[in-house]
Amino acid sequence: MTKTFPIFFSIKLRRYLRFESLFGLVVLLVGTVESLRGQDQLDLFADVPPPPSNRIFEYELKEFDLAHYTVAVEDMINLFEQANDKKLEKGAKGRVGLKVYSDSGPGLSTPEPLVEAVVRALEKRGFARNEIFIIGMSAIKLRDSGFLPPLSKRAYDFHQVFVRSLDSGQYYHEKWFYDSPLPAKSAKYWINVAQENPFPAKDEDELARKSYLPVPLLHEVDFWINLPCYSDHPVLGVNGALMNATLWNASNTTRFLNSPANAPVAVAEMGAIPELRETWQLNIVSLERYQYIGGPIFNSLYTVSEPYVLLSDNPVMLDSLMAQRINNHRSKNGFAPLPEEMKILEFSEQLGLGDRDIALMDLIRAN
Repeated sequence: MTKTFPIFFSIKLRRYLRFESLFGLVVLLVGTVESLRGQDQLDLFADVPPPPSNRIFEYELKEFDLAHYTVAVEDMINLFEQANDKKLEKGAKGRVGLKVYSDSGPGLSTPEPLVEAVVRALEKRGFARNEIFIIGMSAIKLRDSGFLPPLSKRAYDFHQVFVRSLDSGQYYHEKWFYDSPLPAKSAKYWINVAQENPFPAKDEDELARKSYLPVPLLHEVDFWINLPCYSDHPVLGVNGALMNATLWNASNTTRFLNSPANAPVAVAEMGAIPELRETWQLNIVSLERYQYIGGPIFNSLYTVSEPYVLLSDNPVMLDSLMAQRINNHRSKNGFAPLPEEMKILEFSEQLGLGDRDIALMDLIRAN
């Protein structure tokens, strides 16, 4: 049977999707399921990381400054380590990555003091600053948001932590990509494929199908930490932890952002890539500023602030909780709520990225 959904081109993911993700998605998107036969299918679970917990740690801040962020992050990571009976420590690769969000510009980006607080917590756990890196989508947006110094300084670090911009093309590999038939050119939008993807191809249509993945987060780290910001999104509903780890973490993803049918599938399937999940350790978000309508383009008129930092290994539950908060503010200000059933959460839950039902949440207050 010809598959009409996007599939990541790697042996591990093909094996995983054949057994787990596509079983759920094909029922929803295609209406038929390939039959799975044979004892040899039982070993497919060996490649799949265990599902995340339903724990969300919450810390109430008195001030949005480095001192308070440092205490908050350290206390929450300690609680996370105790709950999982496992330390965040240096492994064989001796490196850790921090995926920041800066794609909405300086008004709605990962707070700089939060990033520095996470770096300090990692230093306490044995990582030197030259063993930590920050990674983001755009060099221009990273610079505008304070993660890169002015060009005149010719430096590429944030407080001695090296910063990598994915749009440089240096951190993708031609063998690691997510393959989707969604065209990059259509009547709705027209994308310059050469700008979206870092590798040349004889067949432009073939290149247009590929979204290259961030190799440093797949193969160079003991683990990486996701540091998203939150806003609503006109296609996906919520722009947060899942988006920051997937569509804001790969090349040639603009084509998905105008496609309500394909974007949730792309997010879920990218997030389910075993190599990405194995190293995706935590999600930490500050509610210093988030946006409830008009996102992901920053608009200060529709932003709110709450004195909390949240930490969880479950990006689906975190996105679900923040969607609820976003809806509360939309309702207070006379705007229609986000869809009750968001496909980005539904599909991600089906692929084992975490439960989305807030009723199952285990909220742990750290102070």
